[in-house]
Amino acid sequence: MTDPYCGPAPDPSTLWSRWNFDPPLLVALGLLAVLIFYRSQGKTATLSGLTGWLLLFVAFVSPLCALASALFSARVLHHVVLVAGAAPLLAVALPWKTLPVPRLLSPGLILGIHTLLFWFWHSPAAYAFALSSDAAYWLMQASLFGSALWVWAIILSPHCQAGTALTLLLGSILQMGMLAALLTFSRGPLYEAHFLTTSAFGLTPLQDQQLAGVLMWVPAALPYLIVALMRLRTLLQDEAEGNNAP
Repeated sequence: MTDPYCGPAPDPSTLWSRWNFDPPLLVALGLLAVLIFYRSQGKTATLSGLTGWLLLFVAFVSPLCALASALFSARVLHHVVLVAGAAPLLAVALPWKTLPVPRLLSPGLILGIHTLLFWFWHSPAAYAFALSSDAAYWLMQASLFGSALWVWAIILSPHCQAGTALTLLLGSILQMGMLAALLTFSRGPLYEAHFLTTSAFGLTPLQDQQLAGVLMWVPAALPYLIVALMRLRTLLQDEAEGNNAP
């Protein structure tokens, strides 16, 4: 099976020629850049937005897109870039973090939706479906990125209490860690699309899957852990100031 959007699996000799200059994608990225420049408030927000934009460029335009057709570990890296890199940076940049959350959708429910989607798209059957057509591919990418952006927008909102933010952050780390453990310690490869595409890169399908688990376990958790420590530090400082107040 080949990826319908990023093309057939490359080999190392052709990888760096596999840039994706799909016109609709470039138009979408251009519109996002305009939105960042016109809607970001302040230099920090603009810089965050442009960094997030650059990560989207790496994910979809650079040869990483093609590499994900060959290696499941590259696909997981692609998803890590989306949900743990681009999503929080764009949540900082754009004004949706200040919007109120509908009462029927609690922060815990939104995290649950993101978790369900994250696990669903990394199940073998759903993953195979995502590679069956362009529409399915973009459904996977949009739902993963959109739900992650929603979670990060709540975490980074000035209206979000520290306890809620910490719960969402630690919940995100936990759910990704559990899935990573399943991938890392599985006795056999699970993703048929990569059974015949990993050997060119010196990996067996199982080694590729184990590498994917490690990427999901450690690098993916770092942004959540960093923000959690920052929120915890702020919470402790506020409590200390409150105790010292006359």
